[in-house]
Amino acid sequence: MKDQRRGLLLLLCIVALNSFAQTSHPNIIYILADDLGYGDISALNAYSKIPTKNIDALADAGMVFTDAHSNSAVCTPTRYGILTGRYAWRTRLQNGVLWSYDAPLIAPNRSTIASLLKRRGYQTACIGKWHLGLGWQKDANGRIDFTREISGGPASLGFDYFYGITASLDIPPYFYIENNKITATAIDSIKGSNGMGFWRAGPIGNDFEHATVLPRFTQKAVTYIKEKSRSKAPFFLYLALPSPHTPILPSASYKGKTATNDYGDFVLMTDDMVGCILQAVKDAGIGNNTLIVFTSDNGVSPSANLKELSAAGHSSSYTFRGNKADIYEGGHRIPFIVKWPGMIPAGTSSGVTVCLTDFMATAAALTGPPLKATEGEDSYDLLPLLLQKGKYKRTATIHHSIDGNFAIREGKWKLEFAYGSGGWSVPVEKEARQQSMPPLQLYNLEQDPAEQTNVAAQNPEIVARLKRNLQHIISNGRSTSGTPQANDVKVNYLQYQ
Repeated sequence: MKDQRRGLLLLLCIVALNSFAQTSHPNIIYILADDLGYGDISALNAYSKIPTKNIDALADAGMVFTDAHSNSAVCTPTRYGILTGRYAWRTRLQNGVLWSYDAPLIAPNRSTIASLLKRRGYQTACIGKWHLGLGWQKDANGRIDFTREISGGPASLGFDYFYGITASLDIPPYFYIENNKITATAIDSIKGSNGMGFWRAGPIGNDFEHATVLPRFTQKAVTYIKEKSRSKAPFFLYLALPSPHTPILPSASYKGKTATNDYGDFVLMTDDMVGCILQAVKDAGIGNNTLIVFTSDNGVSPSANLKELSAAGHSSSYTFRGNKADIYEGGHRIPFIVKWPGMIPAGTSSGVTVCLTDFMATAAALTGPPLKATEGEDSYDLLPLLLQKGKYKRTATIHHSIDGNFAIREGKWKLEFAYGSGGWSVPVEKEARQQSMPPLQLYNLEQDPAEQTNVAAQNPEIVARLKRNLQHIISNGRSTSGTPQANDVKVNYLQYQ
């Protein structure tokens, strides 16, 4: 009888411990800005003309990474990398981004952060910009039937709830999508718009207005946080803001607030939306058990009118060369801030090179067993850096430009397989070839963070080593240790040279 009681007590203890493990996991809020430059954050740029007080407060309360990178210099591939922990150049998307009615990029059998966390007891939501392709249905005449259910989106990839838009706010169709259906009850068409408020012509829902999308997503997120904070189960909220990407549409109350231009004012408005999220967490009383990430999908876009910003004394790319789309640092070095009270020391910073693909492995480490061999092939656990315990294992990072140009970064060395910027900055690839510029660029970022002096010719052994390492990472189907995996397509890192 005594043994039975002892056995029952042991069983109750195990159940209690398992229950604690399930409920003690932190809530996770991942805020992804769109086309926000490293230098747009005043906590990262002492000379910034945009006072981002809310993002700065997040930085003061957590850890700032000064050498963080999106896995691509444009949005679709970066979003793929964030959600899957895998470089997007391993897929069919070898350059550019997806467009209005392109098929889903994430395979239905591929694990995402959402599906991983859902398996581990999380409630999961995606609010905001998707831009990873959707399965639109067609009618008998082969035209898109917007009234039919949409497949292959967030609801098919581990998210319990989705409220968002197809792609960027300047790419049609302009509908709110809730789970698998558009919310509009009537469909019209809208003409294109120019200037900073640029968008393309296309179908639009009767409940859609470009200027109100950002605050609408913010309010949806605030409501979600309020509702889920009452639940015993933790939640994961992936909030993909549509700003400060075009159309650049600051509300009237923000116009002229920064003494820069509409872009600067829109960044200020974006900062206030982040402030709304932080306030919602505080009001819900869940601050101590909520991990918050703030970052951007790539560097600043030239649509921000960089000359105008420069004339106002503001540099969105900070001291780095280039901008969105480029293989240069300005294309993919981005703000990355993580807050988790009581776990991540407040007011700290890290200069270690990290990548946005890393959050998949970090989420796995936070909540249970490590990733399987077929999950997060390019994702490294950030907890050793965040908690300042153990060793972060990334040794190489692969960068990718809009043109499909590669670069590999190891320590202070960065080798770029491009004649020019690989993107939109001068010199673009065509001009660089015409000027007989060298096909390889090697920079010592420790001595030359602005990438002004190409030292490839003086360091042939470093060039050869980095080439070998890049080819191995490509051929192995993964950059992490583990069983080799297959890329979805044949990958040639020289195909766009």
